[in-house]
Amino acid sequence: MSQSTTDARTALIVGASRGLGCAMAAELADRGWSVIGTVRGSARTPLHDLADRHPENIRIEHLDITQPEELPPLRDRLTGTELDVLFVNAGTTNNEQTPIGDVPTKDFIDVMVTNTLSPLRVIEALDELVIPTGLIGVMSSGQGSITNNTNGLREVYRGSKAALNMFMRSYAARQTATDRSLLLMAPGWIRTALGGDDAPYTVEESTPLLVDVLLSHLDNKGLAFLDRNGQPVPW
Repeated sequence: MSQSTTDARTALIVGASRGLGCAMAAELADRGWSVIGTVRGSARTPLHDLADRHPENIRIEHLDITQPEELPPLRDRLTGTELDVLFVNAGTTNNEQTPIGDVPTKDFIDVMVTNTLSPLRVIEALDELVIPTGLIGVMSSGQGSITNNTNGLREVYRGSKAALNMFMRSYAARQTATDRSLLLMAPGWIRTALGGDDAPYTVEESTPLLVDVLLSHLDNKGLAFLDRNGQPVPW
């Protein structure tokens, strides 16, 4: 059961309609956090079911991160809210077997805009809501590790996450005056709509580990690229 307290910490999970984002929202709520989760469009999602069960802990906002014009209205709606955590969960892919030279331009753009550009747009638009000792994180992937890429394939997805890591590193380099923690999280291959049925890990077993890593990094200033066990992932 979630416990609501007057001094509960607040997290904004961008991309919380289903899958890992929704599961992370549920886990934080169960740990007594106040959670704002975003969904796209007006359709009912698993996050709505979660909010029905935990109305005191879960608030729903609407945002399509690929539509930058939706960011200023969200920023206005959140005026006065102090966030301990801003976490952006975004991911899409193309036909993973297609070598990069054969990828249609539209597929490339779609993946890069969703996985790479949009998360940084969200962070740049909303970072002032995060308290000076808070955390800003994004869902990266071990597939974004250049060092660990020894077999190719999933090339646009890999490239999008590697670029996401680079852009977060650039963002971190511009944050020398802050004590905030910055986190790139590599959750592992998980059975979600994106991960597919062959993935070795379930959402249920993975989520507590991911939230443990997230919360353990709250007091660590600077940028880290960590896996589900809190171990560094090579860039």
